[in-house]
Amino acid sequence: MNARSLLSFCAISASCLLVTSKQLSHAQRATKPANDPPATVATTNYPDWAYPKGVHEAQKPDDGELFHIPGSKQSYTDTQINRSTSTVDWFPDQHPVPPAAVIEGKKGAYNACGQCHLIDGRGKPDTADLQGLPVGYFLQQLADMNDDKRNGSVPHATLKDMIPIAKAIDAADAKLAAEYFHSIPAARTTRIVETDTVPVTRPGPHNVQLVDANGAKEPIGTRIIEVPEDVKRTFLRDATSGFVAYVPKGSIKRGELLAVTGSSGKTLPCAFCHGDGLKGKGDLFPPLAGRSPAATARQLYDFKSGTRDGRNAAAMKPVVANLTDQDIVDLTAYIVSLQP
Repeated sequence: MNARSLLSFCAISASCLLVTSKQLSHAQRATKPANDPPATVATTNYPDWAYPKGVHEAQKPDDGELFHIPGSKQSYTDTQINRSTSTVDWFPDQHPVPPAAVIEGKKGAYNACGQCHLIDGRGKPDTADLQGLPVGYFLQQLADMNDDKRNGSVPHATLKDMIPIAKAIDAADAKLAAEYFHSIPAARTTRIVETDTVPVTRPGPHNVQLVDANGAKEPIGTRIIEVPEDVKRTFLRDATSGFVAYVPKGSIKRGELLAVTGSSGKTLPCAFCHGDGLKGKGDLFPPLAGRSPAATARQLYDFKSGTRDGRNAAAMKPVVANLTDQDIVDLTAYIVSLQP
């Protein structure tokens, strides 16, 4: 780490012993990015892979067919799965009893958390993985959204669907949801594959990226491609069915160099804030290890663009300021390769 980077880090990081509480409070109240990215790395064309797009398909009338998942005793109709404010729970014995906000939502106010984040909180590439998040961190993100300090860098970012929920949910329900997701240990849900070529994909329903049926391949380039292991089960909101992430060859090793050493001052070692193994540290710095690369990359881009500017965002801005698209691909490939 060079001297300038170290001074910047110590001036804003909540983990630095030289920072006074007054200085930290001031940094956290900042409403504008303190470290604008240099023109050489600034971008306005945010990559689609980090902000998955979906398509809306015309719904057929629900004929009452009951859908099933192997190993589950439950059955649900299409209305219960896709046309309700509630979510489905295929394996209720595999997690604690969810509070109302997670499984039912509140009619007229917001859909159940499990609709997008799934019943156990693991989410999908277009949403966030909530498993094991510190309660204080979870609640702070809702507060930042409520205060319009968290927004997406692109118009179709799924975060825009979360902001009305953050504004509608009451404090008691939010706390119950936070405690529920915190109680579920983080689990690996993404299988990672290093490769030079990937299947050609297209946007599908639920913001899921689908592999073209013709089996065509294309160079991976500077991207990470996440697709379902089992499309049918993903569309049925089965939280036990994961994703596969195709990452460029060599990206995990390059990302490790960035994450562990900061690459000669280009960025800051991630463990300074996010702890050993990137498993998180307190309420300020969440666990990162093993989580969706698309979801992780989105946060780096949002910090870099300044659209994510809530509590402690100032600590992330010097971290992302000099990162290129290639760096973000490499870092997120490394992060998803770690055990949660």
